[in-house]
Amino acid sequence: MFTIYPAIDLRGGKVVRLKEGDPARMTLYSDDPAEMAKRWIDAGATWLHVVNLDGAFGESDNANHVALESFLKLGTRVQFGGGMRSLESIESALSLGVSRVILGTIAIEQPEIVRDALTRFGVEHIAVGIDARDGLVRTRGWKDNSGVPALDLALQMRTFGLDTVIFTDVSRDGLGSGLNIPATRELSEKSGLDVIASGGVHTTADVKAAKDAGLSGVIIGRAIYDGTVTLNEALQV
Repeated sequence: MFTIYPAIDLRGGKVVRLKEGDPARMTLYSDDPAEMAKRWIDAGATWLHVVNLDGAFGESDNANHVALESFLKLGTRVQFGGGMRSLESIESALSLGVSRVILGTIAIEQPEIVRDALTRFGVEHIAVGIDARDGLVRTRGWKDNSGVPALDLALQMRTFGLDTVIFTDVSRDGLGSGLNIPATRELSEKSGLDVIASGGVHTTADVKAAKDAGLSGVIIGRAIYDGTVTLNEALQV
């Protein structure tokens, strides 16, 4: 089933968007994350994609966890990522009621944690976020180039039993320049994994292209905040 994931990126407990993951290029959208989450749920969203930017950058993230708890009270499913770098942090998020945890940096730096998390918590509760620029995986809030090709990481994760990958072309994220469908489709076809596309949705045509490419879903951020896509239109695709 093709799923639309409205994105809520949190920094200091506020809803923001970054361009190409750069904290210096940040737009503030709301001081009230729970109200924003409710808006997307009321529009028909069955999942929320929540990113703890402070956690990804290795900064204090208490305010973002307060916001996360407010989302979980609304009764929708949440996939949550950003700074999840230990089994304890994964367990903590799942115990709060998060449906799926997204692991990024540790998939490169400590892949055995991903393997152990899949075994301990179940494949349905774990996704790996593969964030790439020019085909190479970026880590630590996209600041560092790992030098590892995205497909190599996906294939390694598949050997651990992983089902779900979120693929972001960092060079397009927050710019509204359209998804990188060729690269995302190639990753899906060559890895055999369920791939959720992220980074660059601007119109409903981008959503349709992701569905037509056989991807399992798409994450929409800036487009629904700036109004170039309404969530209702995207859900009808």
